[in-house]
Amino acid sequence: MLTLHVAEASPETAVLVDGARIAAVGPYEEMADAYQDARLRRWPGVLTPGLLNPYAPELLERTYHPDPREADAYGTAPITGERAAELFRADPARLGASARRGVQRMLAHGTVAVAGELRSRAAADAVRRAGLATGRRPEVLPGPPALSPAPLILLPRLAPGAPARFAVFDVPDTAALVRRGASTCVATVIEGRLVYRAK
Repeated sequence: MLTLHVAEASPETAVLVDGARIAAVGPYEEMADAYQDARLRRWPGVLTPGLLNPYAPELLERTYHPDPREADAYGTAPITGERAAELFRADPARLGASARRGVQRMLAHGTVAVAGELRSRAAADAVRRAGLATGRRPEVLPGPPALSPAPLILLPRLAPGAPARFAVFDVPDTAALVRRGASTCVATVIEGRLVYRAK
């Protein structure tokens, strides 16, 4: 089934999705006329190619993402450093569940691709199952590791035939996205699937 995605602040970049691929990209009015049978998804803000997060090892193998049921013991914020290492040493099975929760947090920040060498099978499986693309790590990293690194790394322009992989941010333009960061994400699409939608 064809789905047409359009964001209010970037109507010139409407995206028509056919299965896991992009069928067409163009101005919304032209696309809506040409594909009247397509299901329509309207979003606030701007539609972008999505983000590359270069910190996959740091965020998925060296950070513990607590389960909400553990909030009393560990809080809800990601745990890093020696405390995270101790949790993984005490119970190595924690790594897989933490990596899956970490991937969900990445998706909620418009991440559609990651970089960095993952050494654990659990983290690599979490990335693969989510459908995240893997890319090359930049030589100069936008440190420090974060779900919304600064500066943000946008993927190349969307094009017909490419995998349907993009994100929508509730900001008026890309300059505001740079200022406000990836926590403004309202939707993330990977291989045509809506893998994150803000409540």
